[in-house]
Amino acid sequence: MAEQLKNGDKFPDLAIPQVGGGTLHPARDFDGEYRVILIYRGHWCPFCNEQIAAFAHAADALSEAAIRVMAFSVDDEAASAAFAARHGWPFPLGHSADVDTIVARTGAYDMRHPGRGHFLETTGFVLAPDGSIVNAVYSTRAIGRLVPGDVIRLVAFMRSLPS
Repeated sequence: MAEQLKNGDKFPDLAIPQVGGGTLHPARDFDGEYRVILIYRGHWCPFCNEQIAAFAHAADALSEAAIRVMAFSVDDEAASAAFAARHGWPFPLGHSADVDTIVARTGAYDMRHPGRGHFLETTGFVLAPDGSIVNAVYSTRAIGRLVPGDVIRLVAFMRSLPS
């Protein structure tokens, strides 16, 4: 397994196809702002559905706190678009992420399942405006993930620290 990213590390430059066209660049998109990067298992995961729904419902609070959010998985574009529509996902959403690249560059865990294929386990990052990691949450399975309220409180705390 690749080495996991630590607080203070710069998030690696990745290119993930975006639902609806274009490309997500988590390390560069929203540069100068706090941001959250959510890697989810797939549209079929009930825990991922709960997390994505929670972030979608917290969109106004996240916006008021000036926190940008993006998410991606290995799901293809059609499954990702349906997933986003089901939850009213208001943030950029990536699809078709390459498991081996993400594991090698971020240290995320992966899983091979006979019915689900090869996918990424839930991983979440909070990035500072300079693209450095403020918090990383690695899960080896379905549970253990970022939640919007914790992210908002963490960013408020980080902003309160002397420069």
